[in-house]
Amino acid sequence: MVYLEKRRLRREEHEEQNDGANEEEVRNRDANEEGEVGNEEEQDNNANGEEDQNHDGNVQEAGNVQEVDNGAANEEDNVGNEVANEAANGENNNNANEVELANHDVDDNIGRNLMERIEWPVQDLQRGSEWITDLMDNFTIFFGHVLTGSFYPVLHRAIGVGSAFEGWSPREEDVVYRVLIPLTPPRAHTFTLEVDTARQMPNRTFHVRVELQCTCLTELQQGGNMLCFLHQHAEALRRNQDPSLLHTLCTGSYLDVQKTTRWFYQLVRAIWPALPQSHNWHLLLLPSTRSCKFKVTNSTESFQIEMLFGVQRGDSDVFVSSESREPLTLRTAWPETFAVAEIKFFRYIDSQAPPDSLHLKCLQFFTHLQLGLCFSTYTMKTIVMHLLNTLPVSQWRRRDFVRRLLDIRECLRLCVAHKRLNHFIVGNPRLPEEIRLPPDVRMAATHNLFHHQVTDPSARSQAISEYHVLQQRFTRILNPDH
Repeated sequence: MVYLEKRRLRREEHEEQNDGANEEEVRNRDANEEGEVGNEEEQDNNANGEEDQNHDGNVQEAGNVQEVDNGAANEEDNVGNEVANEAANGENNNNANEVELANHDVDDNIGRNLMERIEWPVQDLQRGSEWITDLMDNFTIFFGHVLTGSFYPVLHRAIGVGSAFEGWSPREEDVVYRVLIPLTPPRAHTFTLEVDTARQMPNRTFHVRVELQCTCLTELQQGGNMLCFLHQHAEALRRNQDPSLLHTLCTGSYLDVQKTTRWFYQLVRAIWPALPQSHNWHLLLLPSTRSCKFKVTNSTESFQIEMLFGVQRGDSDVFVSSESREPLTLRTAWPETFAVAEIKFFRYIDSQAPPDSLHLKCLQFFTHLQLGLCFSTYTMKTIVMHLLNTLPVSQWRRRDFVRRLLDIRECLRLCVAHKRLNHFIVGNPRLPEEIRLPPDVRMAATHNLFHHQVTDPSARSQAISEYHVLQQRFTRILNPDH
C-alpha cells in the first residue's frame, strides 16, 4: 500500500532529524492531542458529509488510515527514538539493511518490555475454547439421540462466538464462553423469518414464524405412519401423536425464546449425566430467560458457558438469535446477530497471520484499558477489525506492538473527533469473500456506531472527556516512570 511506503520514508527521515528526541516529546504530544479532539469537532459537519458518501466500511470512513498513520507513526518513533537512534549511530555505516535490522531489534525489545508490564487473562483461552468445543460436540451427539423423530427443533453443532472464542477477553478472570446453537425446523414444519420494520440494521429484530406442512403424500410414498397435522382430525392427533411445535414452544404462530430456553434447560439437565465430562466435572445451572447458562467445575478450574439459540438467514453467516438486546425484548423477538460473521473474520486473519502475530494482544490491551469508560468493548473490537482489514497481517508482530497500539488509539481519537465509527459488517464491501452475507446486509448503507454522539450533546461531551482519561491511562503504561 502506498501509505505504508510513505510511512517507511517518513520514519527514516524522522530518525535522521531527531537524534535528541526523548520520551518528553511523547508527553508533549499527548498534551497537545487533548486539545485536538475538541478542535476537530468544528470540522465535523464537513467530515461527516464526506464520510457518508464513502461506503468502504473500514477505518478510512471512521477517520482515514492515512491520518492514523501520520499521528501514530510519529509518536511511536518518539517512544523508542532515543534507544533506536543510539543503536543506529553505533553502527556508523551506510548499510540500510543493517540499520533496518537494528531498528527491528530495538522495536522487538520495546514490544517485549511493554508486554511484560501488561496483565493478561488468567485463563488459557485457546485451551478453554477447545475444551468447550469438545463438550458441545458431546451434547450435540446426545441431542440427536434424544430428539430423533420428535417435533422439537433440530439442534445442530454449536458455533463458538464472542471474545473468548476469538482469542481475547475484557476480563482477567470469569471468562464467559458463548456458543450459538443453530435451530432448524423439525419434520412437517417450516421456519419463516419476518423482520420487524420498526428497527434498522444493525439493531433489527426478527420473528420466527412456524408453519405446518402437509405430509400426506410423503408418508404415503415412504410407507410411514406419521399423521398429517393439517389433514387429520384433532382427536386422532391428540391420541396417537405428539403435539406439533406450535403447541409446545410457540406463542401464537411464532417461536417463543423463553419457552425454548426452558425446554433447553431440561435437555441439558437430563443429558449431562450421560456425558463423559460428568465423571470429573460438576454442573451448576445458572438462571436466564433467553439463553442456557451454566458453570462446570472440578477441583482445580471452572468454565462459565452461555448457550444461545439461533436461526440462520439463508445460507449466510448472519443469524437471528435468542440474545437480549434490551431489558424488554419480546418473547418472540429474535435479534439479528453478526457474531458468526465476526468469528469467521478472526479465523480468516488467524489463517493469514504469522504465528507470532499480536493482533489479539492489541485488542486485549484496549478492551481492558477502556473498562469503566463509555467506550464499549465492541467499539474497540470494531476499530481493531477495521485495521486488520486494512493493514498487512505481517505488521502485527512484537516489533510492531507499540506502533499498532498507537494506531488503535489514534483511530479512536479520530472517531471521537468526527463522531463516526462505521459498523464492520453492515455495508462493508471489503470483507473477505469467505464471509457470506445476505444481500440486504451486504448492500446496506454503512451504520455509524457513534450516531448517539451526533444527536446527544451530553454523550458527545462524555466521549471527549473519557477519551482524555483513556489517553492518560495509555500514556502511563507506555511511560511508567513519568
